[in-house]
Amino acid sequence: MHVHADDSPHDDHASESGAAGAATHTPGPYAELLWPAIAGAALAAGFFLDRASDADATTGEFTTGEAAHNALRYAAYACYAVAYGVGGWEATRDGLKQLFRGRLDIDFLMVVAAIGAALVGEFAEGALLLFLFSLGHGLEHLALSRARSAVSALARLAPKFARVRAADGSEREVPVEKIEPGNLVVVRPGERIAADGSVAEGRSGVDQSPLTGESMPVEKEPGSEVFAGSLNGDGALVVKVSRRAGETLVARMVKLVAEAQASKSTAERAAERFTRIYVPCVLVATGAAIVVPPLVGWLTWNEAFLRAMSMLIGASPCALAISTPAAVLAGLARAARGGVLVKGGAHLESLGLVRAVAVDKTGTITRGRPEVAEIACMPGVDERELLRVAAAVESVSSHPIAHAVVVAAAARGIEVPPAVDAAAVKGKGVEATVDGVRAGVGRAKLFEGHAVLRANGDVEALARRIESRAMTAMSVVHGTRALGAIGVRDAPRPEAKAVVAALAAQGCTVTMLTGDNAATAKAVAAEVGIAESAVAAGLMPEDKIARIKALVAEHHAVAMVGDGVNDAPALAAATVGIAMGHGGTDVALEAADVALMQDDLTRLPFAIDLGRATRTMIRQNVIFSMGVVIGLIPLTLFGIVPLPIAVVCHEGSTVLVALHGLRLLSRRDRFAGGAATTSTLTSAAATLTAR
Repeated sequence: MHVHADDSPHDDHASESGAAGAATHTPGPYAELLWPAIAGAALAAGFFLDRASDADATTGEFTTGEAAHNALRYAAYACYAVAYGVGGWEATRDGLKQLFRGRLDIDFLMVVAAIGAALVGEFAEGALLLFLFSLGHGLEHLALSRARSAVSALARLAPKFARVRAADGSEREVPVEKIEPGNLVVVRPGERIAADGSVAEGRSGVDQSPLTGESMPVEKEPGSEVFAGSLNGDGALVVKVSRRAGETLVARMVKLVAEAQASKSTAERAAERFTRIYVPCVLVATGAAIVVPPLVGWLTWNEAFLRAMSMLIGASPCALAISTPAAVLAGLARAARGGVLVKGGAHLESLGLVRAVAVDKTGTITRGRPEVAEIACMPGVDERELLRVAAAVESVSSHPIAHAVVVAAAARGIEVPPAVDAAAVKGKGVEATVDGVRAGVGRAKLFEGHAVLRANGDVEALARRIESRAMTAMSVVHGTRALGAIGVRDAPRPEAKAVVAALAAQGCTVTMLTGDNAATAKAVAAEVGIAESAVAAGLMPEDKIARIKALVAEHHAVAMVGDGVNDAPALAAATVGIAMGHGGTDVALEAADVALMQDDLTRLPFAIDLGRATRTMIRQNVIFSMGVVIGLIPLTLFGIVPLPIAVVCHEGSTVLVALHGLRLLSRRDRFAGGAATTSTLTSAAATLTAR
């Protein structure tokens, strides 16, 4: 029977914690629209009361009686006053703050325009202006709130308490802050995992979707990595903790997104610089529009003031100021939800410029750990026999290659016998006694001068054949019998080939930069679809920087993807540095601008696609908002567009660009697919190529 997380025994603690947090928690994501809604309701009420109080146009008599007329008119004014106060309090507050700092901003312009409308008796138009302006701001805050809520939801995923197993087998609940690496944490069915680590005992399907975006639960078994905040399925797990609470995947995601939201994009900074110059110019032009026409006999003072107020509204770049943050924040939130953490709007925009991608090999294109890729047996030798002996000898070694052999034997269900009198021969291999007979696993040099281990067959030919395919070969000898050779390599990630194809379909040149030898690098590149001419092997960190600089000179915008300490300088030198978020080192994560949180390469084309969509959205918003401003200035100045229409056109454009930016939150991920990742990526690549 499936047990929900709410049924866990430490939910009381979580409830208390949640209740405490709720007391200080900010309002829900739609609270930003509460004040605009009140202002809109007051405006609507004032408008209808105003119309109801009108005198009959023919007779001049009050249709409702003079007393009722006056009551309705005063009630309308009261509603307009509420709309002014509620819709304009934020703009007034922010405008005055900037004014005291010696700056004139858009908020100040809107307050001046609304006051001007009231001075000429256009209370409804002034109230409408402030309502729509506050609505635009509310939608901008909504985008920010949605981005923050994505992070807050991640932070709330991890439980506050963990069930730790002591050395005597007893269990006790402790706060997650007190968990140390090496502790064993018991996770019952339906509970959320409290810490990052690896499965020590048990098997279960784990829902990692909030962290990695995977649509299906991932099967976990002993040795599998798990993350704090993911939801355990129907099996019990014992997790060996690998990171403290403040260093978990969730904690790093929260920190990186917080840093991203604190920074501003290139477009945002440009818009701010523009408004600092533009706003004073608009105020000067408005003053001239009030004074000059009456002095030259063109308009009366009342007409000039009304047109000047209309021009002031039309010239205010509200939509420009709101459109860029709305798009950037929505893009950051969508990236985080898709398993990509971008450290700021500027980096999200830079992703949209990328036309060349440089990738590290080990740990990026490949898994970063050796695997048994080929088993070549001598005549008359069974594969299981060879692996049985090899795994027995390698079980005493901690070398990654030895671990790969042991894992391969376990995957085939081979029962490995104990090995005794083990001895590691540096640079050659390992020797041990298996089934009472001396055995060895290693390079050919291991068997030189050892009569008891000397092969009686040409096992070296098998080893050379394996090495010709860019693998590490190890000969296996048991007594005087040569059993064969095992080929081990760091295999490419399953999705790597499809990712390279998707990047190529996006118009990106893919280059591999690695410190590994040329033969291995070219073999991996050929397997994943990277051209041999685009492979640079045997590179030191400073060589990678030089290559990145050359790519930048050629393509202008280059992304570097890596995971190791030696990749950090290249990540910093690239236009956009992208780190493997989980497997990557802390140094690489610090140097990078973007992190792929689940080491999922499919997030790379997704991130570039999202960056391009964000840039397109910003460009569309800027063109539209400036087009409205440029059109309204002459139309209002010459009286073609009256004040009410100017208000609706101007503030309506502000609302539209904010809503347009929010569309990024629901942008479809063409590169996701869980188990069907390769086919999904291939389909996405085909679609991009067709375009």
